[in-house]
Amino acid sequence: MKPLSVTAAALVLALAAASTTLPATASQDVHHGTPGMHGAQAAPAATAESPAVAAFRAANARMHAGMDIPLTGDADVDFVRGMIPHHRGAIEMARVALDHGTDPEIRALAEAVIREQEREIAEMEAWLAVRGY
Repeated sequence: MKPLSVTAAALVLALAAASTTLPATASQDVHHGTPGMHGAQAAPAATAESPAVAAFRAANARMHAGMDIPLTGDADVDFVRGMIPHHRGAIEMARVALDHGTDPEIRALAEAVIREQEREIAEMEAWLAVRGY
């Protein structure tokens, strides 16, 4: 698989961070809600949830639900099966950026994320199919 470009990876991380608006403690991972990962603080919650925030929350929830897979013990298979919903989440967040964002550079990055993640999903699905998954 071709590695995700640094710029596209930065966009995915920025969009993931933007999708989290609940306050986090210093020992809580802002992206995944797990203790002790980054120690980062989330932005204060808005008084009224904007359509973009609602869309990011929904995309994040679907991504995390999809990543909650039964593990096989085969690290290669488990990695690929978990990455497919992760990539779908990145695509969905990029579409939220396209629907609600205005910065031309970010819009171009979002379009690149969609293209690359769709390509990688197809590659991972083909890899799994060859192995009977």
